[in-house]
Formats: sequence, structure tokens, C-alpha cells
Amino acid sequence: MTTQDRGLAALGLDGVPALYPLTYPGLPVTEPSLLTGTELLPLLARPGGVGAWSVDGAAPALDDVLAGLGQAPVAGRHAVIAVGSNASPGQVSHKLTRLGLLGAVPMVPVRLRGIGVGCSAHIGRAGYVAAAPYPAPAARTSLVVSWLDAAQLAAVDATELPHYRRVRLPGAAYAMTLPSGEPLDHAYVYVGARGVLADPATGLPRPGGGDQAALLDALLGASPALFELLGPDPAAWVRRAAADAALRARGTRVFADEGWVLPWTELPAV
Repeated sequence: MTTQDRGLAALGLDGVPALYPLTYPGLPVTEPSLLTGTELLPLLARPGGVGAWSVDGAAPALDDVLAGLGQAPVAGRHAVIAVGSNASPGQVSHKLTRLGLLGAVPMVPVRLRGIGVGCSAHIGRAGYVAAAPYPAPAARTSLVVSWLDAAQLAAVDATELPHYRRVRLPGAAYAMTLPSGEPLDHAYVYVGARGVLADPATGLPRPGGGDQAALLDALLGASPALFELLGPDPAAWVRRAAADAALRARGTRVFADEGWVLPWTELPAV
């Protein structure tokens, strides 16, 4: 068992984009891990399913550790793909612990194909423009999958709806592969209900999940209407948008008025 301090603060992974919008999407986990509230323990991937993986180099399997915490085993959980801040352990911990839920969540980078990461065509509650998936058959990427129990899933749903819909994707269609080399049977993902933003220069989806300040700066520079509404800079944008739901709605309408919205609100199930 490692003696390294595995606290989120010590690992530099305690950032919460919901509280500091310009840090969106936050730092993701980069290796199989178990989030236990304020700690992130390493998981050793091996054949036999995620529940059989060892935790922090010790003998007990993940399912045994979860049982010791009074938590549901992996088989009783729901695999959920993160395309934005739900890959950040600090954000996930915040979403759960503020509701009094124990943040015991396996979080694992999973290889897959067919999903691109763009920008949702709306301004979120915290004032930032969040990421959203779109169909990209040629894309090959790694995205973090979290295994959430029923209460945790309901808590995360509440932060995503109504701007996203949670849909179930078959693992075979998206070539979902665990770090152990085993296939993942299926996973949920939150799809943007308003589509994704297009890059005016190319007409293609604007890449999401990057530097939030740079994104907002580019949007302000491309739209006099947005500049007047939310400018003059990204700090003003998130401060004003987070404080005013009506302002967020007006800004979201400007996206459509500028002709930037690609109405891609579905991912193919097969």
C-alpha cells in the first residue's frame, strides 16, 4: 500500500469548477481510481471485472472495499461517461458531499470511439459554457467513466437536467475498452438538449473541454451582442451569468441568433 498522501488537495485535484467557473472543466483523473470523499485511491486493473480490481495495492478487491464503506458493489452501479467536469474528482466530490452523500465512486479512463467533445449550446448555472458530446465516427479518445449508485446518479442527474439528457450507449458500438483490456458492456452519457456550438470559421463543432477563459473570450470577440450582454471579459461573463438566470437564457438565445448552433442532440444507439 502506498504511503503517498492521496488527499485531493495533496494531489492538486480538489478544484471545483462549479465554484470557480473559469477553471472548468477541472483536472480529470488520469488513472483508474476510487474517489472516497476527499481521497483518491489508485485501482490496479486486472481481468475479472472492475469490482475485482485491487485498491491502493492492497489485497481487498474494490467490491470488498465498497462493502466495508457500506456502499453498493460495482454490479449495482451505473457506468456514466464524463465529457466535462464530471471527470474531475473535485467536482464529483462537491456534487455529492453537498447533499450529504458519501463520495465513494470508482473513476476510470476508458478508451472508446465515435464520440467527439464539443461545447453545449447553452450557458450553465455556474456561468460557464460546458462540454457536450456529439457523434464523431472517426474519433478515438479516452474519457473518464464513473460508477455511480442510485442516489449518486440521481444527484448528478439533478445537476445536468434539463440542459442534458442521459442516454444509454451500447459498449460494443463505441468500442468501450477498460484499462484491463476487457470490454465495457454499456455506459450512460449526458447529451446536450440544445446541441453543440459550431466554429463560425469552419462550421464544424467547436472543441469543448479546454481553456474556459479562452473559449469565452473567443465568443465575446465573435458576437457584439454577447459582448454587450456579458462582456467585456470572461471574468465579467461568468460573474454576471452565474448571478442571473434570465441573463443566461438571453445569452443562450444569442448563440442561436448568431447561427452557431448545430442541432446534434442525439448519439446513435447502434
